[in-house]
Amino acid sequence: MTNLTIHNLDESLRDNLRIHAQQHGQTIEEEARQILRLAFFEPSQKTGGLGSRISKRFTEIGGVELPQPVRSLPRHPVDFGETNLYCSTPTSFPN
Repeated sequence: MTNLTIHNLDESLRDNLRIHAQQHGQTIEEEARQILRLAFFEPSQKTGGLGSRISKRFTEIGGVELPQPVRSLPRHPVDFGETNLYCSTPTSFPN
């Protein structure tokens, strides 16, 4: 085994590491080893985002072909112009 020394470690980080170690009933060194082991050697439960997981699930059963929606050009913004004081409808209409 090799040794690892970390210089310039923030005090708050060191304190949090010490608290976690106490909560788990182990030394700071063992807690750091555990964190590194989990980060680099054990497979992660997450294998991507939600979209990736959905895609993987459907790929396993043969996939699904969804129709592509027909896209149209964006609509022009409405110009409300001046409104009549006695009516809530615009007095002028856009071209």
